[in-house]
Amino acid sequence: MCAAISQSPSVPPRLVIATRESRLALWQAQHVQTLLGKLYPGCQICLNGMTTRGDQILDQSLSKVGGKGLFVKELEASMQAGEADLAVHSLKDVPMELPDGFLLTVVMQREDPADAWVSARAPHFTALPQGGVVGTSSLRREMQIRALRPDLRVLPLRGNLDTRLRKLDEGQYDGIVLAAAGLKRLGLAGRIRALIDTSELLPAVGQAALGIEIPKGRADLAAVLAPLNHLPTYLCATAERAVARALGGNCSTPLGAYAQWSGPVMHLRALLGLPDGSRMLRAEASAAVDSASAAEALGLEAVRQLHGQGAQAVLDQLQVV
Repeated sequence: MCAAISQSPSVPPRLVIATRESRLALWQAQHVQTLLGKLYPGCQICLNGMTTRGDQILDQSLSKVGGKGLFVKELEASMQAGEADLAVHSLKDVPMELPDGFLLTVVMQREDPADAWVSARAPHFTALPQGGVVGTSSLRREMQIRALRPDLRVLPLRGNLDTRLRKLDEGQYDGIVLAAAGLKRLGLAGRIRALIDTSELLPAVGQAALGIEIPKGRADLAAVLAPLNHLPTYLCATAERAVARALGGNCSTPLGAYAQWSGPVMHLRALLGLPDGSRMLRAEASAAVDSASAAEALGLEAVRQLHGQGAQAVLDQLQVV
């Protein structure tokens, strides 16, 4: 799939975007393709779609089979082989530490970061009857749901967005929790029964933002992509990812971090706990932020607070579990 108009000398004649082949991933890649096409009408911009191991393994939780990095490894291999120039990811799927040779160069403007409740049986998960069944693939969501409603059954939910909605419609769950951004991007906002306030379910690190990864050493490509970077979102993501990186955040670590702006001041909330909701630590930190280093420092302040509440003991317990 390529889009091209007339030649432009300021960018490479052709760019290839590596992407997963799920409907949402293709929407995201096509969104970047369209934006780049408008910026550089002389450049031929193509998509290289592929199925990743994360898409193929649906009978086990991500935490047991290698984490969300399974969604990006094949895309990185494509760039390493020279088959693609860049990869578009949901930022929450990008590991905190990239492999040698790769760089997260762009964070695009965030969509709605909230989680969404999708159900025909209840207006909110808190309104389900005792023993109601909730589907989610996220330990972060499971932890917070169980803390609010320990009587509910929270069961795993894997697959792409359409597969998850089909499982709900088949009656396997009373309701499911999905990222609102994905539903909105695919024109499925009508399936949202309720947007869950971030005070009830703190979002995942980087939730609702798109990230663009490129090979290191491609300063030319970084310059071409720079107009797509949204600095306020980039700085928020930097603070959030600093939290997860410092805590060793991955699919087996129930944690959330969400940064918001109030003028020049960034307000960051962070959360760490156990999947059963029996223990949750919370931190809040605010500071004027005008650089990536300042954003990272804010993230580390939240981490310091969590450690002061016993974060290491929680992390040690998660290793045992």
